[in-house]
Amino acid sequence: MTTVLCVPQWQGSASGHAPRLAPGALRAAGLVPADARVTVPVLDDPGEKRDGTRALDVLVENLRRTEEALAGIDDAVITVGGDCGVDLAPITAARARHGDRLTVLWIDAHPDVYHPDTLPSGAFHGMVLRTLLGDGPAPLTPARPLDPAQVILAGVRAGDVTERDYLRRTGLRVHGVEDVEAAFDGVTGPVYVHIDLDVLDPEAFGSVCYPEPGGLLPDRLIDLVAALDGVVGAAITEHAPAPGPADDRETAVIHRLASALPL
Repeated sequence: MTTVLCVPQWQGSASGHAPRLAPGALRAAGLVPADARVTVPVLDDPGEKRDGTRALDVLVENLRRTEEALAGIDDAVITVGGDCGVDLAPITAARARHGDRLTVLWIDAHPDVYHPDTLPSGAFHGMVLRTLLGDGPAPLTPARPLDPAQVILAGVRAGDVTERDYLRRTGLRVHGVEDVEAAFDGVTGPVYVHIDLDVLDPEAFGSVCYPEPGGLLPDRLIDLVAALDGVVGAAITEHAPAPGPADDRETAVIHRLASALPL
């Protein structure tokens, strides 16, 4: 049994198109095959920047609501966002359930390891992975963070000097587009798969807030994900479609990608 957890949060992004993430989450969630669906009633106001983090008050409340929703689900969960911050509670829950055996496969064009002190915009979606590793905004940092040895980044092709320095210091395993297969080699369960759709090449999938050229083609990612064993949870995030009719090509990508997840 699989439940889709839709979290239409957008306040973690600083993009001018960030509000598109809310309807994008609802649209994407409807494309994911599932036995049940739950939508978290997140706040929709922009919130206030505090302690270097944009909309921190809203994010804290949305996290609480997401945790509450997760507590009532016994099935495997595919979380659909929304900005990358929607995956904070699901990954923390997977960590609590599976302990040090859990591997998190972070598939994203960006490493998401900024800190409130290094990201002027304060956009939390750029800090999510670092927060999961125990170094983020205090109200959002899990009591039992991930260990760097549990995390593999795949498809990364962006990031500034502060992020690169953090990646070096922590020894996180990072694979770009050219060697992305290496990120999947030898990965055994339990594994949690986080997918930011900006990992895809914008020529093939452009409805994201921060497209980065030179990304993965959908078929390549779908094949890699489908071959994984021991997947215990997953997320598809950062779908930000323009208003109007859905793009049939992008709709097909989301459906095929979600269908490939071996849950």
